Amino acid sequence: MSENVSANAHPPVMADVAAKAGVSHQTVSRVINNHPNVSAKTRTVVEAAIAELGYRRNTAARQLVTRRSETLGVVAHNMGHFGPAHILLGIQEAAHASGYAVNTVGLPDVSEKAIKETVEYHLAHQVDGLVVIAPQEEIVRTIERLNPGVPLVAIGDIGAAGVQNVGVDQQRGGWLATQHLIDQGHRKIAHIMGPVDWLDAQARRRGWEAALASAGLEPGPLLVGDWSAESGYEAGKALIDSTDCTAVFVANDQMSLGVMRAAYERQLTLPRDLSIVGFDDSPESGFYFPPLTTIRQDFAELGRRCVGMLLDGIAGNDPLFSVRIQPHLIVRGSTGPRPVALTRS
Repeated sequence: MSENVSANAHPPVMADVAAKAGVSHQTVSRVINNHPNVSAKTRTVVEAAIAELGYRRNTAARQLVTRRSETLGVVAHNMGHFGPAHILLGIQEAAHASGYAVNTVGLPDVSEKAIKETVEYHLAHQVDGLVVIAPQEEIVRTIERLNPGVPLVAIGDIGAAGVQNVGVDQQRGGWLATQHLIDQGHRKIAHIMGPVDWLDAQARRRGWEAALASAGLEPGPLLVGDWSAESGYEAGKALIDSTDCTAVFVANDQMSLGVMRAAYERQLTLPRDLSIVGFDDSPESGFYFPPLTTIRQDFAELGRRCVGMLLDGIAGNDPLFSVRIQPHLIVRGSTGPRPVALTRS
């Protein structure tokens, strides 16, 4: 039986930890709240006392004092997709590092009714701030009209009036992907975009178009997928069977995998016959055959910047209104020079 249960009828409080560790009540508080002005030795002693006594912070009492729940609410949709799922992971990691919990509620659909009900659910649970992962136009239109009474940050490549937002510069990512193919000598470059109502898909397409226009090139064929490998496979077959494009920028890595299968079935060798650039730098992309050239999004930085904006708002500061995080090109084996036969034409 633990010492605190046998010697005390009540659960241990902060004063018990202080007495056990031989430090002040204020020192215990600093350790619990990760204050930097605590020596490593003192922190170790206090943490050992906390573990031995089984002390747990009284969250309800703390909320009465601070009037904060130390919880952030996240409104999300399509969490099965790579981007939204990893955005949420980045938020959770950043929130945890700042001493906040995250309460996530998935949207059953993107209707105004569903979004408002989800926001009201979070507000009823007294969250200190809200994050809305907003990859689609319908979500943005609704949050522009919200007035939740707590700080709200939208994540996505959006331009919503009056809404703080943070996102990866998706258009820049599309431009980097396409420019890499142009630099390899390709002149007929296709694009397989994501669903047309997704803002990220629209921005990546604009980047493709802008890079081609800057190089004086006409846009190649444009096909539309749904982010899945299956849709990439179908689009890849249609592209290979009906065009003589030597390169394709695909709007995510999963669809790129489908295009690779289509190329294999058509007995094309990558990148000798066809170069492919994806988007996301998913963990598996470096193990495709050949390894996939792709655009990396820094989801950890996205989470840090989002939570930082929220905490500034919670503290009453004037945070940045809009933040854009730069993507990076990761060059691997799926891209190479334009085929020699076409170079001579």
